[in-house]
Amino acid sequence: MAQTDTTTPRTDIRIDKDGVWFYRGQEMFRREIVNLFYEHLKQDERGEYIIDMGEDSCYVEVEDAPFVVRAVLTGPAERETSPVCLLLSLSDDTLEPLDPETIRIGDDNVMYCRVKGGTFRTRFSRAAYYQLAERIVYDAASERYELHVDQKRYTLQTPREKEN
Repeated sequence: MAQTDTTTPRTDIRIDKDGVWFYRGQEMFRREIVNLFYEHLKQDERGEYIIDMGEDSCYVEVEDAPFVVRAVLTGPAERETSPVCLLLSLSDDTLEPLDPETIRIGDDNVMYCRVKGGTFRTRFSRAAYYQLAERIVYDAASERYELHVDQKRYTLQTPREKEN
């Protein structure tokens, strides 16, 4: 049985599946505070989320994923071998290049990827999902979905494949 951390308090802060932060059931609308909390968000060894600000820290309840992709944008690539990259507009008001290798399709066809150097699982909003879906093609021969970016194809893992 995992040991419980008794020094870090549990609070009434939670992040819903849409990336909206709440404190005691009320939406936290001050972006500078929410973004400060995002900057200090970490996971403990059990995978639970903590806002860690040095001597002050607390657990945060996360309904699904702490970050949400709000939009998928096309931007200039960082590498010369690829003229375009896909940029993610995240719920912490940052932009980050998409790593197509980290995309997964979850239950109910909800799409996820990893951000912040692969540290955090991130949920695509419905709008971002549809923006990315414009680049997704079903390959009948392999019976798989592929993301097409700059003549490269990335096979998308589905929930059924995770079970195998």
